[in-house]
Amino acid sequence: MTQGSTQGSTQGPGSDRSGRTTADTVLHLFGQQVRDAPQAFAVIAGADSLTYGQLDVRANRLAHHLIAGGLPPGAVAAIGTARRTEIVVALLAVLKAGGAYAVLDVEVPLTGQRQLAALTPHVLLTDAAHHARLDDGSGRWVVRLGAESAEIAGRPAGAPERSEPGETAAVLFTAAAVPRAVPVGHTRLLAAHESWAEVMRPVPEDRHLITHGADVVPFSAGWTRALCSGGALVVPERTPWTPDGIRRAVETEQVTVVHTDPAGATRLLLRDPGAADRPGAGAADAGTRGRRDDDPALRYLRLVTVTGDRLFLDEQDALQSRLRAGARLLNVYGLTEAAGTGTWFELSQLPRPLDDPERLSLIGTPFPGCRADARDGQLRLTPPDGGDAVPTGDLAELRPDGLLEFRGRTRDRITTDGAVFDPHAVEAVIRSHPDIGAALVTEVPDGPGGARRLIAHVAPPAGARSWPPAADLPDGGRLREHLAGKVPRAQVPQAVVRLRTLPRNRGGQESREALPQPVLTGKPGRGGAGGSGKYTATGAATFTPAGRAGCGIVFLVVTGLLFFLLSKIFWPGSTDLTGVPNPWAFLFFVLYLFEGASFAAGLVFLFDGRAMMRRHSPGGSPGLTAAAHLAVVYLLMAWWPQDNFYRLAAKHDWPVQAALVYAFNIPLMIAAVVVAVYVTRKQPSPFDFDEVEAEVGDAGGPSAR
Repeated sequence: MTQGSTQGSTQGPGSDRSGRTTADTVLHLFGQQVRDAPQAFAVIAGADSLTYGQLDVRANRLAHHLIAGGLPPGAVAAIGTARRTEIVVALLAVLKAGGAYAVLDVEVPLTGQRQLAALTPHVLLTDAAHHARLDDGSGRWVVRLGAESAEIAGRPAGAPERSEPGETAAVLFTAAAVPRAVPVGHTRLLAAHESWAEVMRPVPEDRHLITHGADVVPFSAGWTRALCSGGALVVPERTPWTPDGIRRAVETEQVTVVHTDPAGATRLLLRDPGAADRPGAGAADAGTRGRRDDDPALRYLRLVTVTGDRLFLDEQDALQSRLRAGARLLNVYGLTEAAGTGTWFELSQLPRPLDDPERLSLIGTPFPGCRADARDGQLRLTPPDGGDAVPTGDLAELRPDGLLEFRGRTRDRITTDGAVFDPHAVEAVIRSHPDIGAALVTEVPDGPGGARRLIAHVAPPAGARSWPPAADLPDGGRLREHLAGKVPRAQVPQAVVRLRTLPRNRGGQESREALPQPVLTGKPGRGGAGGSGKYTATGAATFTPAGRAGCGIVFLVVTGLLFFLLSKIFWPGSTDLTGVPNPWAFLFFVLYLFEGASFAAGLVFLFDGRAMMRRHSPGGSPGLTAAAHLAVVYLLMAWWPQDNFYRLAAKHDWPVQAALVYAFNIPLMIAAVVVAVYVTRKQPSPFDFDEVEAEVGDAGGPSAR
């Protein structure tokens, strides 16, 4: 919308809710599913799967325990466990007991502790593994979760008689680095579910999978989409979702609805797992990815909802093209204060094809019951249950075709030469480069004088198959040529950081705070887009691979690559270099090859090394030689598993960190000591023996020689 225009700046609510089921709370809708189909699966999690009847019984028992323990109506109960089945049981129990639930992040203890600090809950529902991580010494009431809890199992299985619940049903958290707690009432939680139901049209046969963390709104408020419509919620059995685990679950559990973020949708629909990491993967791979029927994981999908961050029109079109005919893909702009509702867009809403799809991010029309106002350029949303409009801090424009277009965020605005601009517009133009799939523009300090420089962080498109990854991305000079005449000179980045993918926070949003900073080189020069700058002689700090020269030893290359690939099987995600800029990503990749080659060398030395050591020191102690042989084997083999375990371990997971230290570091020290003793201990040799004999002969008779 142009400045000063007021016509059509506000979108009213969507369709009315005629014919909807009357209910007081989402708990009423869940209870209806329990009565209608108690034997149907409610939660699918391998051995932890529960039917509606079983889920209701477990929730009732925990609710009785909470009521007996004195949980006041409306009091907040924090839920801190990694097992999604236990989370679902706990949040239903809290609602049944008249309280308000809040799901914590237990994978990142610092985030969970910050969430607790923002809550001050009456009770903490957790398990033994996470109690110590979340315990802040407040002395609050703690309830241990788990089907094995005898105290809870002894409670009645029937629905508890509860007093009138409090006004708040849930406390949801924003995905910012410092999370903000947002209370959501029963009316809003129900209205959000009904609004979602009108858009996605769930059926009892649906199986829903939510890839987001349990503490993020798509799960903490979105569980109702499955359990209040008679569908099944597919969750991981023990550990959190991994990309490979999601694909397997979608295929084996015949998932029909996936709720994910842009990166998750790309991994599921566009990327062949591991293809981007294969040397030589090229156009042939990309060509086969264009067919819809070659991926069994997508066979049953009828709906994919993408939320958490902007989704450009070309990205949405590429994702939609991978789904079977008739399947839907929705770009959802959801607000925490509105329990995950806001606006939604799918390609069928377009009245005609649009030019420059790589520069447009459409968020469509409001959810039923919601209202969107972009009169002053900033988006304000009215939740589905009414009330005051919520300022989102995001920028939007109502287009002539009646669709809302996302235009950036006020918090990302950059001031250059006294003028303020929104980097989203520049990033959209950068994305129009054929070799760039994602871009973020930020400022960095330019010396002690307070001046600042613009940096473009770029990543390749999802289907790129260059090797090393991101090798085809343009440098600073090529990017400036691309932007010339398309954006103001003062808004052209002076440096480029090339990444495999852009970092994202736990909510799926591109994280500017986590972006790596360029290495400053060269001499200070004049500013401006075309000045010499202090980054390189041409004003561009371009991260390029250190080179493609391989190791001259075939053994190193072959075995190193083999064990690098095996790492993806035994330790999924341990060798993921997402967010690491080049040349550092390439150097870490080389490190992984050396670790694998060292492990292979250790295997060879295990079988052939002792004989060589015995030939080298024939008179040595057999026990010390065997110990030194095994020590050398351990020194060679330990790096590969040790480094993989360390990369997967949470930094603040002290039990795991301690176990790794004692399992690897201390044995490495012991092995080094054994080798040191072996090589420094003077071994008897034939020459030493002759000297001794000569000394004896001189003292008591003729020499034996």
